[in-house]
Amino acid sequence: MNSDHDGELNSPIDSPVSSQRMPSLNALRCFEAAARLEHFGRAAEELHLTHGAISRAVRTLEDDLGLALFERRSRRVFLTDAGRELAESVQEGMQRMRSTCNRLRQSVASEQRLTLSCEPTLLMRWLLPRWPVFLRQLAKSHPEAQVHLVAGGGAFSFNDGIDLAIRRDDFALPAGMHSDVLFSEQIGPVCRPELVKRWFTPQRALRANAPLLHTRTRASAWKTWSQISGTALPKAAGAQQYEHFYFSLQAAIAGLGVAIGPRELVSDDLKSGVLVAPLGFVEDGTHYGLLAPAPAQPGTVHAQLLKWLLATAVASAR
Repeated sequence: MNSDHDGELNSPIDSPVSSQRMPSLNALRCFEAAARLEHFGRAAEELHLTHGAISRAVRTLEDDLGLALFERRSRRVFLTDAGRELAESVQEGMQRMRSTCNRLRQSVASEQRLTLSCEPTLLMRWLLPRWPVFLRQLAKSHPEAQVHLVAGGGAFSFNDGIDLAIRRDDFALPAGMHSDVLFSEQIGPVCRPELVKRWFTPQRALRANAPLLHTRTRASAWKTWSQISGTALPKAAGAQQYEHFYFSLQAAIAGLGVAIGPRELVSDDLKSGVLVAPLGFVEDGTHYGLLAPAPAQPGTVHAQLLKWLLATAVASAR
């Protein structure tokens, strides 16, 4: 004798669970194509199936629902009223699924291909020499990811094709822009080591004949350093001005004069001995930061880049 429990298991038609059971998704997929094209053969071609496979899938769906979805006349098929109602719902659902899948694919693709804008001098003298280390780490964690570097300074918009940016905070950030501070700006005079005695006194002052190297993109660099450090500037007749900041630093390396060198931008030259900073460095109150539309989410390329930049900034300051 069967128990009541056995009787319930053997009565799927009357079960509320079975009445809510979804039909086969494969059958719905075949039905949608056949309904849209009103032709089993063309549906089979579109889905790379046989005509018989489409016919069986539709028949399975009709048996499952207990009603006819197509009227079959000779070699043609026509939707019944029930078939038309189901086709509209299935097509709407499949379109929503397609749209969602495309959006998710695009979001992943966008995350995997980032454009990082960086101030030109920082890009040339600090980021690029260290970039291979990050790329090796990125290849292990996100093999498909690509980070494209572009040079740019000052204010910008994320609508210009930029995903992230490294900037010095010498301009007002737009509302809603997120910034993670990488390091503070420390500045000081730098020159070739063999020229220190010629252009600096034993009392740690600039000699009157010291040729100061100025730059148009940071026209107030020497004045800012003078005010913060309390050191007077000589009125040297040999002062020179360059178009870009990295030109003045390169001129210092060439022995043409004394430049104002941000510590991060000359750290490699100080370590190699190409340049020295006779008077050390002072903070000028500004910072470099990684700017983004929103905070980095764990596990993303953005998060890995931020972590690497912070660790690299600490290492280069030692």
